[in-house]
Amino acid sequence: MERYNVIGIMSGTSLDGLDLCYATFTHSDRWEYTVHKTLTLPYPSGMKGRLKQTMTCSGLELSLIDNELGNFIGNAVRHFLKEKRIPARQIDFVASHGHTVFHQPEKQLTLQIGNGANIAAITKLSVVCDFRSVDLVLHGNGAPLVPIGDRLLFGEYDSCVNLGGIANISFEKNKKRMAFDICPVNLVFNHLANRMGLELDKGGEIARSGKLDKPLLAKLNKLSYYQQLPPKSLGYEWVAARVFPKLEGNTADLLHTFTEHAAQQIAHHLKGKALFTGGGTYNTYFMERIAHYADQEPFIPAPSLIEFKEALIFGFLGVLRWKHEKNVLKSVTGSSADHAGGCIYQPFGN
Repeated sequence: MERYNVIGIMSGTSLDGLDLCYATFTHSDRWEYTVHKTLTLPYPSGMKGRLKQTMTCSGLELSLIDNELGNFIGNAVRHFLKEKRIPARQIDFVASHGHTVFHQPEKQLTLQIGNGANIAAITKLSVVCDFRSVDLVLHGNGAPLVPIGDRLLFGEYDSCVNLGGIANISFEKNKKRMAFDICPVNLVFNHLANRMGLELDKGGEIARSGKLDKPLLAKLNKLSYYQQLPPKSLGYEWVAARVFPKLEGNTADLLHTFTEHAAQQIAHHLKGKALFTGGGTYNTYFMERIAHYADQEPFIPAPSLIEFKEALIFGFLGVLRWKHEKNVLKSVTGSSADHAGGCIYQPFGN
C-alpha cells in the first residue's frame, strides 16, 4: 500500500486566512484519506492589506510580497508542526496553492504568490506549488483544479460544490469529470459587509433583513459569463469589473439580492446528492435559499471538511505530482491534454 503524509495549504481569494491540513493519503485499489490535524491562521493585518492591493503593485512590490507570503507560509508550517506536536520527519512534503493575484486565462496569465523556495528553506521540507501555470501554457483555464480530488476522494457524491470567494462545482458526465466556476460568493458578500465595517455578514442575517431589488437581480442574472459553456473560470478581476460597479444602494438590500442571485445560479447546476463545503456553508440564510431553489437539502459535512477540503485536495494534488501522475483534467480546464501540474522544491538536493 502506498502512503503519503502531507501538509496541504490553501489561501483563498476571500483572504479568510491560511488553511493548513495534515493528512495521510493511501492507495491500494483506490485512494483514501485521513485528516489528522487542521489549523487556520489569520493573516497579520498589514499583510492582509498588502494582499488586497497586489493587483496594483509595482513589479518590485509584488516580488517583495511574494517573498513575504512565502516566509509567512513557511513559518506557519513550523508553527503548525509545533502546536499540533507533529514530528517533521513524518512529513513527506508540503503542497501549497499560494494566493492568487492574477488569473486571466484568455491571456495565458495566472499568478499565485507565496514563494515555494522560501517555504522549503524555512521548513526544510520539500514543497510542491505553482499548480496552475502548466495548464495555461496548454491553453487551459488553469481552474478549477480540485475536481480530480472530487473524483478520486469523494466519488460517492453526484456533485461537489465549494462556496469560497467564488463558488465552483464538479460532477461526472458521460464518464468525464466536468467542473467550472459558477459565480462569485464570499468575494461579494464580504465586500458588501466591509462597507458596514464588518468582516462578514455572519449567518447571512443582514441579507435576511434586506429587500429584493428586482432590476439588480435581472442585471446580475444576465451577465454574459452565465451563458458561456464550460470550461470556464472566474477571477477577482472579473468580479471587480463586472459585479462591484452594479452594487449601489442600501447594503442590506444588496446582500439580500446578491444572495438570491447566487442561490439561483448554484441551484441551477446541482446534480443529485451534492456535497457542500467552504466558508459559505456557514451562511445559514444563503444555504436556505439554495435549498429553496434546488428543492433539496444540501449535504453539509463535519466542520473539518467544510473548512479544509480545498487544503486537503491540494495536498492530494501534490501527491499526484510527486508520483508524476496526472492531476489536471483537460475535460475540466479545457487544456490540450491531461497533465501533471506543479513545481517541486527539494531542499538539500533530495
